[in-house]
Amino acid sequence: MSTPITRIRKRSLASRAIGTDAAVWRMDGVLFVAVAALCTISTLLVWSSTRTWTAIEPTGMLKKHLLILCVGAVLCGLVSMVDHRRLRAYAPVAYAAGLALLALVITPVGSTVNGSHSWIMLGGGFGLQPSELAKPALILLLAMLLSEPAEGTDRPRPLDVGLALAAAGLTMGLVMLQPDLGTTMVLAVITASVLVFSGIRKRWIALVLVIAVAAALMVWFLGLLQPYQVARFTAFMNPASDPRGFGYNATQSLIAIGSGEIYGKGLFEGGQTTGRFVPEQHTDFIFTVAGEEFGFLGAMTVVALLGVVLVRGITIARQCDDRFGALVAAAIVCWFAFQTFINVGMTIGIMPITGLPLPFVSYGGTATLANMISVGMLQAIHSGRRT
Repeated sequence: MSTPITRIRKRSLASRAIGTDAAVWRMDGVLFVAVAALCTISTLLVWSSTRTWTAIEPTGMLKKHLLILCVGAVLCGLVSMVDHRRLRAYAPVAYAAGLALLALVITPVGSTVNGSHSWIMLGGGFGLQPSELAKPALILLLAMLLSEPAEGTDRPRPLDVGLALAAAGLTMGLVMLQPDLGTTMVLAVITASVLVFSGIRKRWIALVLVIAVAAALMVWFLGLLQPYQVARFTAFMNPASDPRGFGYNATQSLIAIGSGEIYGKGLFEGGQTTGRFVPEQHTDFIFTVAGEEFGFLGAMTVVALLGVVLVRGITIARQCDDRFGALVAAAIVCWFAFQTFINVGMTIGIMPITGLPLPFVSYGGTATLANMISVGMLQAIHSGRRT
């Protein structure tokens, strides 16, 4: 039998969860609607691109996708209810956990998928890709290190900059051991964005650029890239040189998007999609499904919704009243913007194929969870600015 004190506590918890002062009522509604719309479109595109895989269970991938979205929504909601200033305390723990998982991947526990030893298989057709979770974890740590300015200035201390570079370098090094060049590029963009927005001196920025260029040249000339990675860049420069090999994906992608014309062929009516001519069409190349079945207007709707997410993220960063929250929001925006540009660009032939999914649209368990956690962080920052 519940006591009066127990009832009071229950009412207190309920009021904090759904009361007028609850974080749920202070969320950014536009951001919420844009992400929800992208997830809805994603569900349709995943269903269309995977329903012909097997006659026994044509909705198998769809069910997995919906389950992942539900888990992601729960994580997003939980993170959004945390005061974003408290995330600073969790940053070292999140970063350490991310490093531990990345290190675990390169042991026999890790599994290879599509040439990249990036996965930990969980069973039941599900896998964990720690490099995706490393993105929000690295953002939190870098923002924590670089949000405290040196005494008498508005710039971070040189020691903190050095620690940030070391932390980012360690993370990128573990990811490159997999190897996963695309995710390494995203981590580099995240690091650069936090450094720039933290207000470091120009000479530090120049030094980072020199180090980045030197590292890229070393990777290329020492032959540290895998043959398939080199072939992707070669095929990008001249897809017609190997149309049946490494240029096949790019060629079929252009055919699929071009065939959709203005209005598209209709959901489930895409010949390229139904015939599975484009590999990985439910993940890295899902934008081709939108282009073929929804046409130019549908594809641009996806881009516009992603643009809304970016604009809201920028607004949240600008309106945040503390450096930590602003840096976190700015880094998330740069991450989503870069990954969107690369993914859409590789499907229309203006960027090389790098294996990066389209945020909120591509099928991908860990990537979807990382994206939703990051949206929760944006919502927490937006809610916290009024408290």
